[in-house]
Amino acid sequence: MSERGFWPALCNGLGRQVLSGVVLTSLFLLPAWHLSRAAEPVATYSIVGYDPSTGDIGVAVQSKFFAVGAVVPWARAEVGAVATQAFGNTTFGPRGLALLESGMSVEETLEELLAGDDDRERRQVGIVDAEGHSASFTGSECMDWAGHRTGPNYAAQGNILVSGATVDSLAETFEATNGTMLVERLMRCLEAAQAAGGDSRGVQSAAIIVERKGAGYGGFGDRYCDLRVDDHEEPIAELRRLVDLWKEQALIIEGYRLVELEAYDEAVRLGREAVALTPEKGAPYYHLACYYSRAGMREEALENLRTAVSKEPSLGPRATEDPDFEPLYDDPEFKAITVEP
Repeated sequence: MSERGFWPALCNGLGRQVLSGVVLTSLFLLPAWHLSRAAEPVATYSIVGYDPSTGDIGVAVQSKFFAVGAVVPWARAEVGAVATQAFGNTTFGPRGLALLESGMSVEETLEELLAGDDDRERRQVGIVDAEGHSASFTGSECMDWAGHRTGPNYAAQGNILVSGATVDSLAETFEATNGTMLVERLMRCLEAAQAAGGDSRGVQSAAIIVERKGAGYGGFGDRYCDLRVDDHEEPIAELRRLVDLWKEQALIIEGYRLVELEAYDEAVRLGREAVALTPEKGAPYYHLACYYSRAGMREEALENLRTAVSKEPSLGPRATEDPDFEPLYDDPEFKAITVEP
């Protein structure tokens, strides 16, 4: 029975109980299978991906479904990632990760999740482990178009799509972007999939999660990226905006890590990339100036600090107390740049 048919039947069956205010009691007494049948399918395309060069592992997803990021994507650093969709079973996420962590292969994990599931033919699942092995499943009762593709380090899947070109685009984009940071790689996959047709019902929400060991805020936890657009007319465009903001911060933080390792050339490269993302802002120039200062490159440090302060004057006084600029504290040009207006 469809959701549309279920609720009228329920109301007719309850009759006067509706009027007497005991609808909730009657609803709670319904068998669990009735409620599962009333669930809305998560009409979705997703890609589960792994980057062996960094250990990053995660999921990107788009759907004509409210807050898809709360349902489909699951990941655990150094273990694996799972996408559960169509008539998604959210227990597949934590259970699948636990099975992978116990030592099961992706194929064994998928088999275990589906075993004994009366609704398995309505499920769609993609799994990748922290060695890049992948597996995917599309049940025979998933709504057309539905299907999947897998390859080294990825699993791509979708249902209720315009055509198989959407899943092909997910897979082909992932394969073609090797060497790109995983968050950006997954974002490009979503953009390509939408351009190829996407969800036949339209768009509503999108999300990206990526885990990296110790990469959580302040080093607490492993959630490297967690971006969600729960309800938007153009969720992929909005997610792109958020990814670019996230990338700026991620590049800056990675730059400082490289500076501590005295890998100055690589730090500067990332700093320039952060500047290019938001050239109208002063902060990326400020951090790039810090890298140059730590590298002993006076002229480059002052040039970028001057640009930063011209865009955000409050950065001048801040620089006078920043130990990254200590080599320049007595420099007349540094003093001229950082003097309060």
